[in-house]
Amino acid sequence: MSSAATADDAGLLAVARVRRVRETDSRIGLQTALAEQRAAQKRVDDLRRRLHDADRFAAGSAADFVALRGSLQVLGMVLLAAVEELDQTRTISAAALEAWQRDRAKLAAIEGLLERRLAARRTEAARGEARELDDLATQRWLRRTGEVA
Repeated sequence: MSSAATADDAGLLAVARVRRVRETDSRIGLQTALAEQRAAQKRVDDLRRRLHDADRFAAGSAADFVALRGSLQVLGMVLLAAVEELDQTRTISAAALEAWQRDRAKLAAIEGLLERRLAARRTEAARGEARELDDLATQRWLRRTGEVA
C-alpha cells in the first residue's frame, strides 16, 4: 500500500484495528460463556445421574428410608438450582453469540470497504499504466511513420 493510500485510509485502518480488537474480545467472551454453559450442563447431567442412581431403596429400616428421601429431596433442590444456572448460562451464551456476530459483521464491513478502496486504487493505477503505454506506443508509431510528435 502506498503512503498516499495509507494516508487516505488511516482513519479506516484505525477503525479496523479497534473493530478487530472488539471482535477478538467478543469471541473470547463467547468461548468463555460456552465453556461455562458446558460446565453447567455437565453438572446438571451429573446431578440427574446421581439422583437417578440414588433413587433405589431395596431394604432397610424406616429411618434409612426417611434419610434416603431427605437426601433425595436435597439433591433434587440442588438439581433445580443447577438447572436454573444452566438456563442462565444459555442466556448469557446467546447474548455473547449475538455480540460476537455483530462485532464480526462490523469488522467485515470495514475490511470490505478497505478492500474495495484498494481494488479501486489498483484499477486506477492499471488505467494510468495503460494510458502511459498507449502514449508510448503512439509516440513509437509516430516515429516509425515519420510523423514526429
